Amino acid sequence: MTRPTARVLALLEILQAGGTRTVRELAARLGVDERTVRRYAAHLVDLDIPVQSVRGRYGGYRLSPGYRLPPLMFTDDEALAVLLGLLTGRHTAAPAAAESAAAKLHRVLPAQLADRLDALRDTADLTPAPAATPPETGVLLVLAAAARDRQPVEIGYTARDGRTGRRTVQPYGIVALGGRWYLTGPDSASGELRTFRLDRIDSPRPLPGRFEVPDGFDPADHVSATLARTPWRHRVSLRVRAPVEQIRTRLPAALAVLHEGDDGWVRVQLRAERLDWLPAVLAGLDAPFTVDRPAELRRLVRDLAARLLAAAADPEDPDEPGAPADPGLAAEAGPTAEPDEPAEPRVAAETGGAGAAGGGGRGCGTDGADGDADP
Repeated sequence: MTRPTARVLALLEILQAGGTRTVRELAARLGVDERTVRRYAAHLVDLDIPVQSVRGRYGGYRLSPGYRLPPLMFTDDEALAVLLGLLTGRHTAAPAAAESAAAKLHRVLPAQLADRLDALRDTADLTPAPAATPPETGVLLVLAAAARDRQPVEIGYTARDGRTGRRTVQPYGIVALGGRWYLTGPDSASGELRTFRLDRIDSPRPLPGRFEVPDGFDPADHVSATLARTPWRHRVSLRVRAPVEQIRTRLPAALAVLHEGDDGWVRVQLRAERLDWLPAVLAGLDAPFTVDRPAELRRLVRDLAARLLAAAADPEDPDEPGAPADPGLAAEAGPTAEPDEPAEPRVAAETGGAGAAGGGGRGCGTDGADGDADP
């Protein structure tokens, strides 16, 4: 960046601080003469920046009220971080706004950097989040301000069964999870902690008063645990002999509730609409596990184990366990696990026998305690 260009940008930053600046003051701060200040101001006007000239004894230069444009001088890493955020935004709450913001960013970046980021934008394929209705921007901003200011808010809410009504909530926090946005906090009508989907909220109205959030309360943890307890078709209970951190790599907090025991086993409880995806996930843990219920899941685990064993068998050795009688049989089974999953997962798919895990872990609670949350 040349020295005159840097000083033009410095002039813009001074004017953005607000108020009218005299030519003498600007000249002193920029280290140039007054004629050069006028030339810099004219250059900003040529760039469509609304610099106003104020006449009189206390005259000088100022920006039009409400105007602010910080110079976009990003490093490569900063520009990449912004672009990745906008690319992700195409699949979340504001796809149109993300696209227009990315276009504006592109126009003001240096040509070489813009070309490099174009390559990323044109080739990167981000997996979209599950289909969801994004919240209205106005609703999101009002609730965010209320949560920040610890101010109660009245909301219109449409429940899962279609019933509508007004509620008063103390917004402890806002959480984005799994493609949806959630508000969590006590519902004044019941006094219980509730979790509300933002796309079902309308007409939020801040109310007088203030509240305090309990020490140590984590909105994201609470919403994740709430969603893990949401009723689904199947209730699954199993035990895994592995550290909690290892289990969480495959079964996140929004999906499963974990209870650590004293014997190295962890009790896992989750709800699911379908079970066909779960055996491969459990095999990918690479740890012993026991399915307590349902029986259908035990059958699916045994089926997966048989298919993996058949796929790994030597078709030239008919005496090898799992070798198919027909060489084409293994191919028909098709791959079920990912390539990096163990070929022979350690599975204990029978009920009991592995040692019960202790209770009392985070996230345990009664069904329906947070009945407004549904993924």
